[in-house]
Amino acid sequence: MNELVKEYLDRELLRFTTAGSVDDGKSTLIGRLLYDSKAIFADQLEAIEMASKRRGEEQINLALLTDGLRAEREQGITIDVAYRYFSTPKRKFIIADTPGHIQYTRNMVTGASTANVAIILIDARNGVVEQTIRHSYIASLLRIPHIIVCVNKMDLVNYSEEVFEKIRADYENVSTKISVKDIRFIPISALKGDNVVNRSENTPWYDGPSLMHLLETIHIASDLNFDDPRFPVQYVIRPNNDEFHDYRGYAGRVASGVFKVGDPVTVLPSGFTSRIRSIDLFGEILPEAFAPQSVTIQIEDDIDISRGDMLVRSDNLPTVGQDIDLMICWLNDKPMQVGNKYYLRHTTTGMRCIVKEIVFKVDINTLEELPGGSSLQMNEIARIRIRTSQPLVYDPYEKNRTTGSLILIDEGTNETVGAGMIK
Repeated sequence: MNELVKEYLDRELLRFTTAGSVDDGKSTLIGRLLYDSKAIFADQLEAIEMASKRRGEEQINLALLTDGLRAEREQGITIDVAYRYFSTPKRKFIIADTPGHIQYTRNMVTGASTANVAIILIDARNGVVEQTIRHSYIASLLRIPHIIVCVNKMDLVNYSEEVFEKIRADYENVSTKISVKDIRFIPISALKGDNVVNRSENTPWYDGPSLMHLLETIHIASDLNFDDPRFPVQYVIRPNNDEFHDYRGYAGRVASGVFKVGDPVTVLPSGFTSRIRSIDLFGEILPEAFAPQSVTIQIEDDIDISRGDMLVRSDNLPTVGQDIDLMICWLNDKPMQVGNKYYLRHTTTGMRCIVKEIVFKVDINTLEELPGGSSLQMNEIARIRIRTSQPLVYDPYEKNRTTGSLILIDEGTNETVGAGMIK
């Protein structure tokens, strides 16, 4: 992957999620980021000023920017996943503000599933607690490449370096049990704005960047998999007009890797082979395409290819199989039972599957493995085995977050009931 492409990807959209215990200040932190970076419209600011006054609060409650549901405001907690969009001259951002309560584990998994960065908030007065371990495990399970540990409410411990360093040491001890490549630590006060957008004079002992500077500059281009070319076909383009009389192109989004004109490709699951004739993008012919570009690929041979098939480079093949091991977070109040059948969605394909076994459950507060049993309740995380009705083309999730993830759907209600990561 050349440096120009990496530079382009690093300027692209960054998705991040916030996680922490109840009252650790997640919503306040997001409000502070938006407020100090001038990403709030005047009418939004006026509305939260009025809402804060009605609640009898002396200063603007920035948490109200994301706690949008009436039930959330009444309880002072986050229930739903709140998404906020903003940009700075250096980068665009999508924030997923997720709940801290254990009964909303499924909401956190949903909000964090596409994140580049997880911001884990720790209350400086309480240090590393059970929820910190749980949220870090979920971030690790979802293979979020970067964790930023924000030690919040530093103003309530007199901006103590000793408190910050103890929490850093405790968290580093916990992080030996999880798999995350990049962990950073920042002492902040979301309420006062210390080290959120601007560096704070109250922490002269901290020589790192502010949170906003880190979010703007953190290197995310290398997080994408450029080693394994995968192209799930989304749509077959047949214009059938005089200008493109014999045109047959396969449209989709490059899930990973790089495809170049002339590359030998294999169509899965059929196994037929060909070469790439052209790569098209809005009338422009490209010499190569890379993740996460959406393009149309033409191949040299006339092969029966339809939505749900996958083009891969012939010298780099994924796994094709029907017996799948995966970690799953159960999202539905109706329990999953061994022997139940579900509809599976994976990239652009879908098929039926049956749950064969629950290998073990994970206690997400202690990270212990528990006996699997025969059912899985809402918000539980487990390792399971399924068998699909036809061959599935996949990579392990830790290698490829796109081709290694799937969802299970209840065919009776059409609800998404499980989010899975293939082992």
